[in-house]
Amino acid sequence: MTKIVGYIRVSTQQQGKSGLGLEAQLAAINSYAAQHGAEIVAIYEEIESGKINSRPELAKALAHARKAKASLVVAKLDRLARSVSFVSQIMDSGADFIAVDNPFATRLTLHILAAVAEHEAAMISARTKAALAAAKARGVRLGSPEGIDTSAAARAARSVKAKARAINIAAIVADIERSGINTLTGVAKALEARGVKTPSGHISWQPGQVSRIKQMAA
Repeated sequence: MTKIVGYIRVSTQQQGKSGLGLEAQLAAINSYAAQHGAEIVAIYEEIESGKINSRPELAKALAHARKAKASLVVAKLDRLARSVSFVSQIMDSGADFIAVDNPFATRLTLHILAAVAEHEAAMISARTKAALAAAKARGVRLGSPEGIDTSAAARAARSVKAKARAINIAAIVADIERSGINTLTGVAKALEARGVKTPSGHISWQPGQVSRIKQMAA
């Protein structure tokens, strides 16, 4: 029987909120185990302050997973993968990793998402500094958002996020195509059957959307 070690986390500010709460994550992991006939050998809970980057429970979960020859399972990949420190811990541990909301995610996916998050943060920081410098040159009093145009940084951030989503979905598309489904219409139906949402959050896929995803991820 496959063994899994669950890891659930929430910030102190998020406790009790639906969707990202500890109970919701635990339910997702339990459901995954039941569907795949896996044995949950342990569950580790992490409550973060939002200011401290260390994750002691993650370290314990990874160590347990290695010792038990189990896979580390999390409920949601998106937020965790945007943390470079989280991805580094996963990569360094050598433990197998599964995300319930994206079971097709691989180590490469984690690397890409973390790199995108890091690049996005760097771009926003650089553009913000440039905007502040330009505002100061125009005589705008620093400390006030007046006169600072952050629209370019926002557009860049959206573009990077869209690229990351496309890469993630393209990995699922590739898996579908390997199963013998090679038409855009067939892939669209397969994505719907797997419950994969479009970049805009809808559950209905069109062939043109599949084509755009493949182009963006190329």
